[in-house]
Amino acid sequence: MTDDRRTQLAQNLARVEDRISTACAKAGRPREEVTLIVVTKTYPASDVRLLAELGVRQVAENRDQEAAPKAAECADLPLTWHFVGQLQTNKVRSVAGYAGIVQSIDRTRLVTALSKEAVRAERELGCLIQVALDAESGDAGRVGGKSAADRGGVAPDGVEALADAIAGAQGLRLDGVMTVAPLAGPYAGRQLAAFERLMEISTDLRATHPAANMVSAGMSSDLEDAVAAGATHVRVGTAVLGVRPRLG
Repeated sequence: MTDDRRTQLAQNLARVEDRISTACAKAGRPREEVTLIVVTKTYPASDVRLLAELGVRQVAENRDQEAAPKAAECADLPLTWHFVGQLQTNKVRSVAGYAGIVQSIDRTRLVTALSKEAVRAERELGCLIQVALDAESGDAGRVGGKSAADRGGVAPDGVEALADAIAGAQGLRLDGVMTVAPLAGPYAGRQLAAFERLMEISTDLRATHPAANMVSAGMSSDLEDAVAAGATHVRVGTAVLGVRPRLG
């Protein structure tokens, strides 16, 4: 069974690699500018192990209760774990123990909590600011539409203050920005336009924080748009691991 699964994952990875390479060529970008992060949520540690054997080095999870034991089980592997889900402050201590990068920073309270736990764990955590592109201007990431509240994120005009907070926090490193293609607002159904807007925000950010050059955008369904816009990292789950089992 493991051999079958390994073959399946290898084939899926090859297809995703081909998609990324083609998108890079079309955009006139070198292939090495785009890093694949495999989103392993709902899949077992055995899959993570197979992915590592196949050369994957970046994996992502969105729920600490699933990620923590999986990361512990795979602690011997040369992996960077990305936390991509909404992070509650009561889970920060756990996440700070295994995550290399937290992609879902959207409020200063989270910055304060992560800084404290990173220092306690004697680790440096990379941080991405999650931008909610369906948030109205001036409404710092909490909008009337449900999707942004569900998915988290800070409004574009809140990015600068949050960046300064991360940059000034002990144990944290400001790496860049992240977004999820919005389901509501002006960018709904317009992934390329959404990712291009994120690149504008990234450019503004790098004017004051030049090292914060990571742009995480795009998933299985829209990674080509993310690459076209200039994303440095794409987060792919279904296209590598298969359609997720339904929870509950």
